[in-house]
Amino acid sequence: MIDFSLSDEQKALQKLARDFSRKEIAPVALQYDKEPAFPGEIIKKAHAAGLMNLTCPKEYGGQGLGLVNAALITEEMTAACIAIAGMIGINSLACGPIVVGGSHEQKKKFLTPLNQSGKTASFGLTEREAGSDAGSLKTRVKLEGDHYVLNGQKCFITNASYAALYTIFATIDPSKGTKGICAFVVSRESPGLSIGKVEDKMGQRSLNVAEVILENVAVPRENRLGNEGEGFKFAMESLDEGRVNIAMCGVGLARAAFEIALAYAKTRVQFGKPIGTFQALNFMLADMAAAVDSARLLAWYAGSLADQGKRYTREAAQAKFYATDVAMRVTTDAVQVHGGYGYTKDYMVEKLMRDAKLTQIYEGTNQVNRMVAGGALMRG
Repeated sequence: MIDFSLSDEQKALQKLARDFSRKEIAPVALQYDKEPAFPGEIIKKAHAAGLMNLTCPKEYGGQGLGLVNAALITEEMTAACIAIAGMIGINSLACGPIVVGGSHEQKKKFLTPLNQSGKTASFGLTEREAGSDAGSLKTRVKLEGDHYVLNGQKCFITNASYAALYTIFATIDPSKGTKGICAFVVSRESPGLSIGKVEDKMGQRSLNVAEVILENVAVPRENRLGNEGEGFKFAMESLDEGRVNIAMCGVGLARAAFEIALAYAKTRVQFGKPIGTFQALNFMLADMAAAVDSARLLAWYAGSLADQGKRYTREAAQAKFYATDVAMRVTTDAVQVHGGYGYTKDYMVEKLMRDAKLTQIYEGTNQVNRMVAGGALMRG
């Protein structure tokens, strides 16, 4: 028998995240969208409440949650505001390469103080000419004595302006392709590291996204994760977990839009009765509810495989592209249910629709995730 009910512990995690989100995030979501700012005080409160560093091992100051339990929290936080939730949750991706590729000493050195302090980090893979084709990155690294020297430029890096440390990927030999890529932990205080252009985005306005510029940045040898050439593998393993997280972000967005649309359809009266009773909108609402539920189950399934220690690359990719496509479709339908009002900034559904678009792009575009899932099917 398959049981989809939550345990008492899981219900408590869900309630903690829901109560926090409704109190601290939802009331200011529209304000942060109109006037983007770093949600530092909210991040501090989330850290104090145990809602940060969800999948980082307890041994290094994290919460030590599996992906399913983390998913429960992510959905609740994202339903309130995906941008603020993303700034709170970025460490799960940023620190992923350290968790999967670092030694015990490195994890203790880098993860423990970060997790205990409530500071945030960034994941530095993407470049202007190496987005979906991450293996062709141009940032170079050269070993010089007891340290490496990094030169290059990263773009679209979440939380770049505020990170205390970065996991940076660079190639030691471009001719080796992905086998030449190395991973490093780079401190924000490193001479030669600077922040470039901060992106002005359509949605997820308070999610900081910026360039990281590396000019002769010296990095100690002990800050290299794993062996030379293993960086790409660490990045891909981190992205598997990240894609489950983004799938749940899609679920949270879609659920929020559906709930708002349903409430509106029950109270908005035209032709003498609630608009939700008309078949055209009633069927639309039914489809929205089914899409949200199916996306959630797909993401939970991918997370459950990870929690069992099984390979879940295909399932993470398909959860990501499906759930975020659902988010785009459901938020668009929510605007439609609201009619002209839904197209104004006075209503949350307008923000949710803009926010949803980015989920189809980051952590691998949905086209790339279909390639990942389809490739796995053919190899299997």
